[in-house]
Amino acid sequence: MLKASAFSIALATALGATGAPAFAQEVVYNRGNDTDPSSLDQHKTSTVAEAHLLRDLYEGLVVYNTEAEVIPGVAESWEVSEDGTVYTFTLREDARWSNGDPVTASDFVFAFRRIQDPATAAGYANILHPIKNAAAINAGEMPKEELGARAIDERTLEITLENATPFFIELLTHQTGLPLHQASVEEHGDAFTRPGNLVSNGAYMLESFTPNDRIVMRKNPNFHDAENVSIDVVNYIPFEERATCVRRFEAGEVQSCSDLPSEQIADLRERLGDQVRVAPYLGTYYLPIKVTKEKFADPRVREAMSMAIDRDFLAEEVWQGTMVPAYSLVPPGTNNYVAEAPQLEYADVDILDREDRAIALLEEAGVAPGELTVELRYNTSENNKNTMTAVGEMLRNIGIESTLTEMEGATYFNYLKEDGDFDMARAGWIGDYNDPQNFLFLYESDNLGFNYPRWSNEEYDRLMQQAETETDIEARAEILAEAERLFLSQVPAIPILFYTSKALVSPDLEGWEDNIMNVHGTRFLSLSN
Repeated sequence: MLKASAFSIALATALGATGAPAFAQEVVYNRGNDTDPSSLDQHKTSTVAEAHLLRDLYEGLVVYNTEAEVIPGVAESWEVSEDGTVYTFTLREDARWSNGDPVTASDFVFAFRRIQDPATAAGYANILHPIKNAAAINAGEMPKEELGARAIDERTLEITLENATPFFIELLTHQTGLPLHQASVEEHGDAFTRPGNLVSNGAYMLESFTPNDRIVMRKNPNFHDAENVSIDVVNYIPFEERATCVRRFEAGEVQSCSDLPSEQIADLRERLGDQVRVAPYLGTYYLPIKVTKEKFADPRVREAMSMAIDRDFLAEEVWQGTMVPAYSLVPPGTNNYVAEAPQLEYADVDILDREDRAIALLEEAGVAPGELTVELRYNTSENNKNTMTAVGEMLRNIGIESTLTEMEGATYFNYLKEDGDFDMARAGWIGDYNDPQNFLFLYESDNLGFNYPRWSNEEYDRLMQQAETETDIEARAEILAEAERLFLSQVPAIPILFYTSKALVSPDLEGWEDNIMNVHGTRFLSLSN
């Protein structure tokens, strides 16, 4: 085991990181995170910040390694039927919960049934709708016991799918695929996530949660690979203001920051060199429009707003070259897609010509200059504020006025999911698995958790359903591309940027590998010096 630096030991003691003085040999990692979680119930979470936490607390059937490759987790092996619809997983014998109980196939069955139970109200339940009867159960049309997941014995889990799903194994890396300790959930109800109640099966256990300060996790001695987990304590510290994390990093108070203020990238690179990590990331930054409002019901109004947004300016000036202009919902580099992906038809048109076309479209739609005002809503961060401010200026160029509304990150996405009132909002989607369906499913009519605009289109739904049953990968890709073309013609949400991951990583933190999914489980990291 690597020894902690003198700083790490002193900081852990001084800050009371674990609720007690740190032992001399304890290795403490102070890890910057985007924001506090809205929940630690994996069935109530949706953000990347929450996924970071759950990746340390729990282990699914499979996990991502440091290079975002799928490797065995609780499942030591699996077999797939010839038709691709039945998966049989053999669970490792040494899988244990943090209280010492064995992790069994029934723990996964319990979790899969719970997330589909309408009473759970899980916004991400449809991620697992490839499982047989999951959608019907989630809609309240069938009992949860009819789900296509069963425990053959304690170490054998069988999952039956509705149709062959080429990305199913990778899909199980997502938090919706994590198990639950049934006894503690049934004993504590919604309070099962509280420190002292939460029983986890990952490399770490929850020790304390102080909102707006830190979430403390301690190494799980019952984790099957505990002997190879080098870091004893990880303190997740929320930083909605990215610049604050940078200052704490430079002061040596945190060893990594999960995101960076774009306006500081050039300066940070000059001062900190390769401690600044910028890498391709499977994600899209977009602007949902509440199409159920009369003023946005006409697609010409939405298209005009999209045309007016200068994505090159946003990428290069606002985000300092750390984002890529986006004219499609599905990002480049997505697996199982067409070679020439659809994009907005004005992608290569000069911005001044686009503004003229946008003004003409508004006139056709009966919108006079200065008549339309749009509220631009965003979650707290300097980057988001600067982006939405710039978007407001761009809309003004075509005669649309705007106002800005900021919300704290911990409540923001729940507000959008629960059909909160907005005109245009800031949103982002990071691929949970590398397949176009993971971006296009957002706008299916029944996806109320993530279809923020509440857009409904029967033809779009039909295409997405057709793709679900198409087993030929190339034919499926064409169907999904047709669905994206339809989406782009209606622009219920405006794609503006493709993500890159941006992080600060201390040279003392070893094992952090840049990857397209931006996953960095603490179990694979170590601290030197």
